Amino acid sequence: MGASTKDHHTVLITGGAGFVGSTMALKWKSADPSRRVICLDNLKRRGSELNLPRLRSAGIEFVHGDVRDANDLAALPKIDLMIECSAEPSVMAGYGSPTHYVTDTNLVGTINCLNLAARDEADTVFLSTSRVYPMHLVNRLAAEGTAQRFTIDAHTGIPGASAAGIGEDFPLTGLRSLYGATKLASELLVAEYAHIHGFRYVIDRCGVIAGPWQMGKTDQGFILLWLARHHWKQPLKYFGFGGTGKQVRDVLHVDDLFDLVVAQVASMDAMHARTFNVGGGLDNSVSLQELSAKCAAITGNTLDIGGEPLDREADIRLYVTDNTRITEATGWRPERNIDQLLADCHAWLAEHEQTLKPILG
Repeated sequence: MGASTKDHHTVLITGGAGFVGSTMALKWKSADPSRRVICLDNLKRRGSELNLPRLRSAGIEFVHGDVRDANDLAALPKIDLMIECSAEPSVMAGYGSPTHYVTDTNLVGTINCLNLAARDEADTVFLSTSRVYPMHLVNRLAAEGTAQRFTIDAHTGIPGASAAGIGEDFPLTGLRSLYGATKLASELLVAEYAHIHGFRYVIDRCGVIAGPWQMGKTDQGFILLWLARHHWKQPLKYFGFGGTGKQVRDVLHVDDLFDLVVAQVASMDAMHARTFNVGGGLDNSVSLQELSAKCAAITGNTLDIGGEPLDREADIRLYVTDNTRITEATGWRPERNIDQLLADCHAWLAEHEQTLKPILG
């Protein structure tokens, strides 16, 4: 890998009070206290305000701003590196009315961020999503498997699909949700802006990310939601695919994502203009049934989980990331398994129980 020659003294993290953004900011600052780290966030998501004292105590600058407002970004000082974590991350947010927050944040917001990157010729890490891949093709990969989970059908003949999961050559033709469409469109915009304005970039198509300080919801952050519901003995239900909880995702610890971004930024010449699928991989995949058993074991609370057999819009049976390309390019691979992830999250829940219960309980 070629090394980066750019001094990343000033780092901007958009969506910087969110789960991924705040984790990135704190770890960047901890790795080099002399580095200037700026977080921009509109604090729309409940729970993001809890990160402000953590950021400030670490010496991180917080700007209450919105990527949808070009003036908020134009007012920022010169930056050397942008980690673009801002998004409306909910797949379900694009269904029903209104939908303008999804499009304005994930498209207009991207454009405003790219204008800033162009202004300063800042290296850019754009966090995209596995949801760029069409739902109908992804769902073709799920075989019946066992009573506990769907498994991968490696014989579908779909390019980019294998027993290891979904790779970067998986087809992009088809419907993917408004969320997925805006992120795919943003990927194209990143490439065009970088070509025109001469800055370096890398795109990471992330699967499910989880870890402490994630304010889990049913449609985004389900690992924390599942664990929190078990912790506080709150109701849960399996939705879709017969209501049995066999649907599968691979899960990446947020600390592993940070390790990857550090490696990419350190080698931006080699990473420039490349797109990678990034996730927990097959070894870190789990069905909802299996997740329920793990959450019961760690909390000591077993729930009577109901089932809704009808599929919902935009639900998928199985998604597993094939990390082959990113591992070959960087040597990176996930180091933290699901059991460690759940242990870290449960310790966090226990430590901040009274603060978190109104949000997650």
